[in-house]
Amino acid sequence: MDPAIAFGQVLRTLRKKAGLSQEQLALEAGIERNFVSLIERGVNQPSIRVIFKLAQALAVPPSAMLILVEEIVHHTIV
Repeated sequence: MDPAIAFGQVLRTLRKKAGLSQEQLALEAGIERNFVSLIERGVNQPSIRVIFKLAQALAVPPSAMLILVEEIVHHTIV
């Protein structure tokens, strides 16, 4: 699986688990709501700075987000 798609899936899952809408997450992270949507769909890829902002807004370590992405990508390869 493409890492951008996997990151989008992880972001959507964590956002929903936190009980946030795309708009609420965007506001907390200081980014545009449309950008959250584009990331979740795998259309756009976030910069390291945006990953850190999203992680802070979701109250998770950025590394945890990337580990989840790695698990999805690795699982689909094996």
